[in-house]
Amino acid sequence: MTYDLFIGDRLFSSWSMRGWLMLEKFGIPHRTHMIGLYSGTMAADMTPLAPARLVPTLRTPAGTVVGESLAMAETLAEENPNVGLWPSDPAARAAARWLCAEMVAGFSSLRGECPMQLLQCYEGFTPSPETLTDLARIETLWAHARAVSGDETGPLFGAYSLADVFYTPVAARIIGYGLPVSAANRAYCLELLSDTSVRQWRAMGMTKSYDPWPYPVDLPTQPWPVGTDRKAVAVYSGPSVNDNCPYSGKPVQDFLELDGQIWGLCNPFCRDKTVADPEAWPAFVEMIGAR
Repeated sequence: MTYDLFIGDRLFSSWSMRGWLMLEKFGIPHRTHMIGLYSGTMAADMTPLAPARLVPTLRTPAGTVVGESLAMAETLAEENPNVGLWPSDPAARAAARWLCAEMVAGFSSLRGECPMQLLQCYEGFTPSPETLTDLARIETLWAHARAVSGDETGPLFGAYSLADVFYTPVAARIIGYGLPVSAANRAYCLELLSDTSVRQWRAMGMTKSYDPWPYPVDLPTQPWPVGTDRKAVAVYSGPSVNDNCPYSGKPVQDFLELDGQIWGLCNPFCRDKTVADPEAWPAFVEMIGAR
């Protein structure tokens, strides 16, 4: 029983991130397929999924195509009732649905002025009054969630839920553009972005380069605050400490250097996603820790 998820470029497609987290964070089996969001092939790539026309799009194990993130969320919750996509408490569940619905329908200024990007943090960005209004509304909704749940820190409703999924790209915008929020809400944003699955999503996105950059901002930048501490670099020859890829178990043929040692992976994608954030990958961390 495996779902098929059709996504756009990971560094920029906020809605694709939401779709993937719905499946990945709750352990729902899935395969991911890339749609050519910036390559000019999107319309052709989406044709087999008609009338869906945007990413993400979900195809269920029964073959049903589901477009739009909120419809995908409800479908997954209905078909996987025991994985906890929504909070179990009725009042919290109602509030979580409210927050997700308002995310889908609102915050147009924030979205338009601050396109999601996961590469770097801009310095000196000045948000418009309309974007400040969006941010104030988001903080009001998060405060309501915490009043309902009684949890002052961590996921909005105690246990991680679809509400946290839907607001993770908002967290990326707040951190990436240095937008003004309370210290507590900034900490919540950093917690969302520090999640292993989110780090893996970003690392996979970093395997692709862009020239020109899709959303240029003429401002100084700082490094992304999560997953950039430990430096690895791609190298083009071994021998490596290991003979088999920690992800696939296949013989190694691509290599990286970390802390003066050469490690092998089975293909360029495995190498490059590991170079982007070595500590995002438990199988790799376990392998190097055992040597």
